[in-house]
Amino acid sequence: MNIDVLLNAPKHPARDASISSMRNVLAGDREAWIDLFADDAVIEDPVGPSPYDPEGRGHHGKETVAAFWDNIVSQVTIQPNIRQSIACGNECLNGGIFILKAADGSVTWIDMVINYAVDEHGKIKNLRAFWEFDQLEANKV
Repeated sequence: MNIDVLLNAPKHPARDASISSMRNVLAGDREAWIDLFADDAVIEDPVGPSPYDPEGRGHHGKETVAAFWDNIVSQVTIQPNIRQSIACGNECLNGGIFILKAADGSVTWIDMVINYAVDEHGKIKNLRAFWEFDQLEANKV
């Protein structure tokens, strides 16, 4: 994991939420990760239609956040390598390369930019991940 860019950047509520999100994913801490989200949160990962979200509407509410963990996040080991973080307003953009290892041992990587928007309590109200689904297969090593 390389999130030094985030750890060395100025403190910001959305950046702090993004750091907690990545740490909880790496630790496999489902409950702590789900607790980072507002009750009416929306996850779009990736943004737009994909096999994870065929209609491209996103995953709305805590129940779907939990289902997103169970069906997607928990199925791979994720190694984020963040190159840049920009925070303004109530949002933060983190960009880098993410290495994914599946249970079957296959490894791939994707370029990704993730937008975290938080509410006044620092809870994630919207997580929007921009990446190209086709890269999952094309970049397998």
